[in-house]
Parts: sequence; C-alpha cells; structure tokens
Amino acid sequence: MNELQNIDGFNAKIYGTAENPLFLAKDIAELIEHSRASEMLKTVDDDEKLMQPILASGQNRNMWFLTEDGLYEVLMSSKKPQAKVFKKKVKEILKSIRKHGAYMTNEVIEKALTSPDFIIQLATNLKDEQEKTAMLSQQVAESRPKADYYDRIMKSKSLVTISQIAEDYGMSAQALNKMLYELKVQHKVGGQWLLYAKHKNHGYTFSETNVIPNHKDGGEKVVMNTKWTQKGRVFIYNLLKTEGIYPTIERDDVA
Repeated sequence: MNELQNIDGFNAKIYGTAENPLFLAKDIAELIEHSRASEMLKTVDDDEKLMQPILASGQNRNMWFLTEDGLYEVLMSSKKPQAKVFKKKVKEILKSIRKHGAYMTNEVIEKALTSPDFIIQLATNLKDEQEKTAMLSQQVAESRPKADYYDRIMKSKSLVTISQIAEDYGMSAQALNKMLYELKVQHKVGGQWLLYAKHKNHGYTFSETNVIPNHKDGGEKVVMNTKWTQKGRVFIYNLLKTEGIYPTIERDDVA
C-alpha cells in the first residue's frame, strides 16, 4: 500500500493515490477516540471501506481502510473537536496534491522558487519514494495468494449452502448460523433460517423448495431450505471481517 502523505500534527497518513486516497481505519479510530475500529466500520457503507495489504513490522498484513467518503462520514459523525480539524487538514492536503502533484505549503512553494538545490532534493525524494513504492508493490504481489477468497467468490455464480460457507471458515454450519443469528442477520421460522427485514430484498439468499420422502407415513413432504447467493456470500465475508473473523485462506496474512 502506497503512503501518499503524512499528516502533520496527527498520528495518521494518507495512503493510496490522490484520486483514490485511503485512510487506515485503526488510525482514524484512535484519532477520534473510538474504542473499537470494528464498531466504527459498521457505521459506513460497504463501498466506503475496504481491506488492503500493508507492510507492517516487516510483514504484509491485511488491514481495513476507509475511502475518502468513508473518512468524511466517520468524522462528521464524531463529536470530538479534533475530527473537524483533521477533516479540514485532509481536504487542504488533497487539494494541494491534486493541483500541484505534492503537498505544497506557502513555505515549500517559496523555497522551491528560490532554491534550485531544494527542487533537486524534491525530485530525488520523489524518485526514492517511487522506487520504494514499486518495491513494496512487488512484495505484496509476491506474498498475496494467487486467488484470494474474495476473488474466488466473484468468479462463482452458483448458489451455496451455509455448510459450504462455514467450511471456508473452518466451522460448522450450526456455528455459523448461530453467529449470524447473534449478529441480527437471520432468525429461524418454521425450521428455516430467514433474514431479518433489514437484510431482505438485497439478493443475499434464495429459498429452495425440495420434496423429500416422509418416512412417518410413506408419502412425501415439502421442505424449504435457504441458500446463499454470491452477493450474500460477500456480505457474510465483509460482516465477519468487521468482527475479526477471516476465512482460513486469508488468516496467514492477517495480523
């Protein structure tokens, strides 16, 4: 993950690019004195947060990041005075980077205009940073699994059972169903797990009708089973990550 800019006065950095800046969720939670980054992440939409690998303590770790919109959403919801100051500072930095290609304060601009040596140093620093970024990107690419869990989900179009999803996490279907119940995702009605109203109509599940033998009277009976779509599987994937629960394929890369 490329570090775009340090933010003076705050223990936080801007990552990504000027067009798509990212902010480490853990740093932002600490900045606004939020007790848990996972709880903070629940307040933003799925498209306002993402998990990316970052080099930390010599190892690549998957960490949660906020997009620019996600950052502003979190800061606007905070009552801490530093949230407003930080938001203003971020906007100032991004505006300068997008306009000049770097964070150009008045002092930096004046020095660049009067000192050729300073311009050379800026160019040297930029080159060093680009080489460092290229090296880190290569390390991340080499350490990342050939196809991570999310990629595998998106390549599949079929419906899956809760047992199949649970297996990805090394748990039983009963355990995963119970977890989704405790997280207020689903409840049991007539022997079938159904989504709560909040999660209905999003295309997460499909009720499948099956006719099976009724051993009691020798006839047949109709049973309803809930299967998950790939969209629903991604929903579970993102939900469990906010709880610190990862599929087994990703656990080696997570702190």
